[in-house]
Amino acid sequence: MPDSFRVKDKNSLKKPLCKPQNPCFGSGPCAKLPDWNLMALKEAVLGRSHRSLSGIKKIQVTLGYIREVLEIPSSHHIALLSGSATAAVECLLWNLLGVRPIGIVMGEFFSQRWASDIINELGLPQTHLYKDNTDLANIDFSQDVVFVWNGSTSGQCVPQESWIDPHRQGLTLCDATSAAFAMPLPWTELDATAFSWQKGLGGEAGIGLIVLGPRAIERLETYTPTWPIPYLYKLIHDRKLKKEIFEGLTLNTPSFLVLEDALYALKWAKQLGGIQGMYNRTLLNFSKIQAWVERTPWIDFLISVPSLRSPTTVCLKFVENSDWAWVQSFCQLLEKEGVGFDIKNHAATPPSIRVWAGPTMEADNLEALFPWLDWCYATLKQ
Repeated sequence: MPDSFRVKDKNSLKKPLCKPQNPCFGSGPCAKLPDWNLMALKEAVLGRSHRSLSGIKKIQVTLGYIREVLEIPSSHHIALLSGSATAAVECLLWNLLGVRPIGIVMGEFFSQRWASDIINELGLPQTHLYKDNTDLANIDFSQDVVFVWNGSTSGQCVPQESWIDPHRQGLTLCDATSAAFAMPLPWTELDATAFSWQKGLGGEAGIGLIVLGPRAIERLETYTPTWPIPYLYKLIHDRKLKKEIFEGLTLNTPSFLVLEDALYALKWAKQLGGIQGMYNRTLLNFSKIQAWVERTPWIDFLISVPSLRSPTTVCLKFVENSDWAWVQSFCQLLEKEGVGFDIKNHAATPPSIRVWAGPTMEADNLEALFPWLDWCYATLKQ
């Protein structure tokens, strides 16, 4: 073992005195917003039809807050779908693809899943696979381009500077699941976007969102896929967009408990200053993790290129190339102490941990976690 990784200070084996106030550091579902409690649900429209005036109004108000907080332009349509972000992405793939060749940006578990569905389920062989976000400069935007904005399992995010061709011929289809509500998104460059609120807002699962720009709507109204579209994905009727879906008349019944929880979080986000306030919290949290990594010799970022590191789903590796058994022991010890839940990274990645740094996380909570990570490492290495 290199000397730099040996436990030299016996004090490092002493348990920290202070525990994180909220041990939920998982990357989905994510930590609830600070001071959340069940009273957040007191105005939920329970026992009422989603077609009632009260139900429709509640959905419309929620859509309005989403537009305001995320600064989505009036040219774009927003809808709620059942099935969380997974269904939202699938809805876009099934409705929009098949006109042009397709470029898929890989390097992330979920982008690999979308690639499999496009090639194996939809049977669209005209695809070009780009390695990952280091390959963005080589994308041919005459294709329809499918990509994940922020890789929740890889810890790789697209760069903040513009890289999408404003004169593109194809559509951009973006999975923004772990980016939405946590960082700004360039809506004029995103033709069709899917996400949920269970990451950036700390919301509950079950509802996905799609945002369609004018170019995506034009595609929907001029193209009919050769495969059948399941009812829950149907966005078109008689070659026209089902506008009522985007006006509060959801395709099927949403949970008004889930909706109320999200609405409460959206109001909180608005009070912070909207997406910029949420992004500022994300950047502060990431800076705390970055500072800890820089002073800790046994840990490093999974992504080596700083400009591509996710500020929300922060993926970290053990410098000594520890295997999954080590990671499992590390995470189990944290859970046993009640100081860190669900930080084991996805099984499809190299052995690593993952810490949520999005806007629902408090910077002080992260600061309280770091001594426990140090203690856990020292305890297992002694």
